[in-house]
Amino acid sequence: MIVKTEIENAGLNPQIVDLGEIEIETPPTKDQLTTLDHALRQFGFEMIDDRKSQIINRIKNTIVKLVHHSDQNIGTNLSEYLASEIHLEYHYLSNLFSEVEGTTIEKYFINQRIEKAKELIVYGELSLSEISYQLGYSSVSYLSNQFKKITGLTPTHYKSLKEHKRKNIEEL
Repeated sequence: MIVKTEIENAGLNPQIVDLGEIEIETPPTKDQLTTLDHALRQFGFEMIDDRKSQIINRIKNTIVKLVHHSDQNIGTNLSEYLASEIHLEYHYLSNLFSEVEGTTIEKYFINQRIEKAKELIVYGELSLSEISYQLGYSSVSYLSNQFKKITGLTPTHYKSLKEHKRKNIEEL
């Protein structure tokens, strides 16, 4: 809502305002872009205008939507899914992501899945078996092994902690 409001305040007509993506009816002037950039920075947002950064942002947003906001089976082939969603070869996406982010797409995806597992564990509504299935793991032991590798704790031990330390999506 903040982003949409600031776009409108800059005199622009947003057609689509989605996670990390904005489509504007007419191309903005330099003054409008400067005004919008300044306004968004006050709220902790940043405009991304170079192609590589836009692609990285699309990769991250696609993974976040898949893991955190989708009913689609997360066990799907990630490389095929990203290539079809972003309309670029996976090999190019993978190399670009690794070059810019210093980690692989797969590691980013695993970190997102573990954060989602933490969220589901904290809510306590699902068993580890159900969480494992929902996140596309082949077994509870595979989820537990990855969980321990990332967090240093077993899911059961994590659940028993009084203070759960989850990371913001931006920190992953």
